[in-house]
Amino acid sequence: MARTANIGPGSRRQQAPVKLGKDGWAAAWRIMRDVLKTHKWTFVAVMGCIVISSVATLASTLFTRTLIDDYIAPLSLQSQPDYTPLIQTLLRLGGILLIGVGCAYLNTRLMIRVTQSTLLRLRQNIFRHMQELPISYFDTHAHGDIMSVYTNDIDTLRQMIGSSLTELFSSAITIAITLTAMLKLSPTLTLLTMVLTLLMIVSTKQIGKRSAYHFRNQQADLAAVNAMAEEIIGGQKTVKTFSHEHAAIAGFEELNDRLCNSACNANRMGNIVMPVNGNISNLIYVLCATVGAVIAINPTMGVVESSLTVGTIVSFLTLIKNFTRPVSGLSNQINSFIMSSAGAQRVMQLMDEKAEADQGNVTLVNAQIDERGNITPGTQPTGTWAWQIPQDDGTFEYVRQRGEIDFDNVCFGYTEDRQVLHHIILNTDAGQKIALVGGTGAGKTTITNLINRFYNINQGKICYDGIDISQIRLKDLRHSLGMVLQDTHLFTGSVMDNIRYGRLEADDQACIDAAKLVGADDFIERLPQGYQTIIQADEGSLSQGERQLIAIARAAVANPPALILDEATANIDTHTEMFVQRGMDQLMNGRSTFVIAHRLSTIRNANLIVVMEHGQIAQIGTHEQLLAQKGLYRQLYSGSTDK
Repeated sequence: MARTANIGPGSRRQQAPVKLGKDGWAAAWRIMRDVLKTHKWTFVAVMGCIVISSVATLASTLFTRTLIDDYIAPLSLQSQPDYTPLIQTLLRLGGILLIGVGCAYLNTRLMIRVTQSTLLRLRQNIFRHMQELPISYFDTHAHGDIMSVYTNDIDTLRQMIGSSLTELFSSAITIAITLTAMLKLSPTLTLLTMVLTLLMIVSTKQIGKRSAYHFRNQQADLAAVNAMAEEIIGGQKTVKTFSHEHAAIAGFEELNDRLCNSACNANRMGNIVMPVNGNISNLIYVLCATVGAVIAINPTMGVVESSLTVGTIVSFLTLIKNFTRPVSGLSNQINSFIMSSAGAQRVMQLMDEKAEADQGNVTLVNAQIDERGNITPGTQPTGTWAWQIPQDDGTFEYVRQRGEIDFDNVCFGYTEDRQVLHHIILNTDAGQKIALVGGTGAGKTTITNLINRFYNINQGKICYDGIDISQIRLKDLRHSLGMVLQDTHLFTGSVMDNIRYGRLEADDQACIDAAKLVGADDFIERLPQGYQTIIQADEGSLSQGERQLIAIARAAVANPPALILDEATANIDTHTEMFVQRGMDQLMNGRSTFVIAHRLSTIRNANLIVVMEHGQIAQIGTHEQLLAQKGLYRQLYSGSTDK
């Protein structure tokens, strides 16, 4: 029986049940605590508005008793009723209600500002922190899953901050004020209301426990759907090349069904809360109306108060709605809090990821060298670079940047149980062109990743001009290493902007000179707006070779002291490669360069060729020396030239 290949993150990610603990609530509280701290005085104003608005609502409710007992009943007995006192009281009440409406409006405006500014700050902090994360994080997390944090998870916090938080404050204040008024009107009916309200709270708690599980799963499943969609969109050419559309659809439908099920379960449990609490509220209303009527008709039956007037009963019944409504509203907000806690937990998980460690204190500076060979920092870029090493006495030692990179017994593994590189020992001289060759998985790219400190070694030491790279500040280490990868990434913007990305302070002429150096100027000038032509990150208007040339020009304008070229010409045809190679040679002139190439004919003139096999150095030497040894390099070279 034929089996359908599983593709996409959904097939790799067998979702385990989401455990509900304190993490989600703790994450939500961390965010809320930060919001309250940042907008302290705004919340003081919001609290004031809520209190005034709640008092205004209570005043209108209590006015019912006054209206019936003090105005309607007496006026109905007068032959010539005087409505002046009633009109004056209504005007005063209208003024109070108008103030309450104004406070409610101000409260809404303030919370909109608080909510949006909080989300703005969260997105900025997440993006800023993401730039500090190591490459390993992005290698082990689906990009669509990370994007879901920016969109879906952040959006869940909008409801919590903008609505649920004010609802919590408003409900607490309303409950306190209303309960006080209810006790004043009728302690007996208040006791009956409180007993039945406990039933509402218990039912809400039980339902909330069940719905929390499903809301957490809903957020996780939504992230998985986004991750697969992002992966399939990025790999559409591969999907179509292998006619894998049906398998992709099947994989997506599986994840989408899972999301549908978890969303249905979450909303089904969440939507039970309001009907249950609504019916309990109605039960409270009916029982209090019945008991109140009995006490009013038979005053001797009153447990505490001796009698109840019609106006008192009507006001109390209205207060019941004012009391149970916020209790029920808080119950309804539990769903929002649960969903927000799931989003908050994912946001905090990203924010709690450890930033890339950087204890380096050695920096790279422009330098000037006098006649005696003394090195001092330069005020203008001179093309000469030096390492500035702080000393214990507060002074600095300067070492000229030469580009000598040495490996001293380096071992490395992406995981603890699987070593990729074994005891690498390699010494280079300044200005050398070092070629790394070997089969797929031999460890060539891993070596260049270690030079950049994209990953930290497990054993040994890598030195740059005699300085342990762990002592060099990451920013300066990577600034001193230009890098061109096989997989080219361009950003949305003009061609000029993409070249300038290598050195943001470079002027237009410097970018043009860099493009001419690597042979990109001709095709750029033929574009509709030349260097100002706008390109999209993943558009197909440029060929792979043209995109690669722009990436090479980006490295050229950076003018780094050393270069790493990982199959930099892999996507350029043979004819174009011969033309570009001249520019590449000029770019590499005087710079230490590590070159990874599968076409061995392109690295024949390398000063040193390092042959990798199974994470170890199998051979090392010049092209002629290695051919004479009749070893692995000769086999690789014969195979590549035969092709």
